[in-house]
Amino acid sequence: MATTITGGVADLRANLEITTVQKSTTSTRQQNVREAMEQGFTVLDSFLAGSYARSTMIAPLSESDIDIFVVIDAAYWTTYKDASAGLLQRTRDVLLQTYTRSPKIKPDGQAVTITFNDFVVDVVPAFNRNGGGYLIPNGTGGWIQTNPNVHADVLTAQNKWHGGNLVPLVKMIKGWNRSNGDTFSGFYLELMTTDVLTNVTISDFSSGVRYVFDKGREKIKLKQRDPAGLGDSWVNGLKKGTVEQAAARFTRAWELAVQAEALASNGRISPATDNWRAIFGDYFPAYG
Repeated sequence: MATTITGGVADLRANLEITTVQKSTTSTRQQNVREAMEQGFTVLDSFLAGSYARSTMIAPLSESDIDIFVVIDAAYWTTYKDASAGLLQRTRDVLLQTYTRSPKIKPDGQAVTITFNDFVVDVVPAFNRNGGGYLIPNGTGGWIQTNPNVHADVLTAQNKWHGGNLVPLVKMIKGWNRSNGDTFSGFYLELMTTDVLTNVTISDFSSGVRYVFDKGREKIKLKQRDPAGLGDSWVNGLKKGTVEQAAARFTRAWELAVQAEALASNGRISPATDNWRAIFGDYFPAYG
């Protein structure tokens, strides 16, 4: 519980973080998965990608994915260039040699998903791409051009410009999304939030999220450009629903945030807290 909005926001930030024990578990497990892949492939490189690598993953860990890119030798390209689904199946078979009993392992989109009891690991087999970046399966037999390293570099640079405040604010927007039906792509929200806040000072997190909700009412109607600029370099925001429904969700969150700030400025901390809880759910502590 919290008796001030500042205290509530501090608790919000803490509640969005995965625990130290979970970080230790993910560190050990992802390393074991990478070693398992090395038993069946000639691996040139492997690295963490996705929200975990960009430090934008939010709790609970059980609802998140740990993404691992595994870059394999070009010698495999001849076999799989016309059938990336076969590479996903081969990846599954290799992982099953190590993980023989407890987790479920299956191809899912661009990765092979290992469903452990406590969280999911997505293993993405990849080839180095001429000119930079990587080729990964698209889930239907073809290939996607991507470069997660660019994604991480762009966010790191922008977060530095914002004095370290961008990443926590991105997590808050993702926490709102998760507390309200998980309607939007997390990666899209990262790109959109970064875009909205480019050259904008984050004076405090309350006004920062309100500003993102305000600008997001129109931004959500548009795709965001993938910073890597490879292949289809536009990212769609919606996982479900219509554009009109998406805009309405942003509008409602903006209205609640505006009301919360007005209530707090008049010393009405309890109802202001209720508004923030309507936005962030249990991530934001109750008043008291």
